[in-house]
Amino acid sequence: FQELGMTKEDSVSKIKFILKELRMSGAKEALEDSLKQSKVEALSYEEFLLELLEIEVTNRKNNRILKGMKSSKLPLEKNRMSFDYDRLPRGLRQQVESLFSGDFVDFKENILAFGNPGSGKTHLLCALAQHLIEEGRSVIFYNCNLLVQEMLLARRELRLPKLLKRLSRYEVLVLDDIGYVQQGKEETDVLFTLLSERYERGSMLISSNLPFSKWDKIFSDPMTTVAAIDRIVHHSIVLDLNLPSYRSEQAKKNAKTQEIM
Repeated sequence: FQELGMTKEDSVSKIKFILKELRMSGAKEALEDSLKQSKVEALSYEEFLLELLEIEVTNRKNNRILKGMKSSKLPLEKNRMSFDYDRLPRGLRQQVESLFSGDFVDFKENILAFGNPGSGKTHLLCALAQHLIEEGRSVIFYNCNLLVQEMLLARRELRLPKLLKRLSRYEVLVLDDIGYVQQGKEETDVLFTLLSERYERGSMLISSNLPFSKWDKIFSDPMTTVAAIDRIVHHSIVLDLNLPSYRSEQAKKNAKTQEIM
């Protein structure tokens, strides 16, 4: 740089400008500290460049995860760290742990979590979904009833195909509380349309307080009920979370604590 008539400060500024043009914000922010560290550790040019590029890769990954979490609409407090795995029977715990590899997404398989209210099914699916985002998967979360209402509005405004296309861009669709869908022909029609559109095209994580034997409460028409179950079950992994209510257990613990105090 000295031969080009540039000072050290000029060269650093020039490099920062180039990194900005290349949209390498992580490397740009870390440049000066990395230069100082490279002198202390006597790094070679190759080692310095490798360290700077690794910082950029890490920065991009973190930004991608933050963006994915935000766009997913997931309740972020329901994560892997806050889920109480000790409540799960050993076999179920092993089954759940195997899902975090994310292989089921590649095979367009569904995860169905059945259980009583408060059993932790939503928390578990959200924890799994957040992990998938960290691994580079695209995820969107919906309360099933709210999504059905959004689809009904889209159909009235002739936007339903556009909405379905947008949802199809996500590798994983989380449908929470499918058992609470307001029953009616219009509601069940759009819900069945969604399930049909996702069939063998993308994974779904579905929580339900109703077992399949009671899905006639969701789909009033028997034929539609059978067809919907058939599409979901064909490629699916079922998690049986018929456990005592976590909220009830916590309430009892809190009550005992109050008695002791």
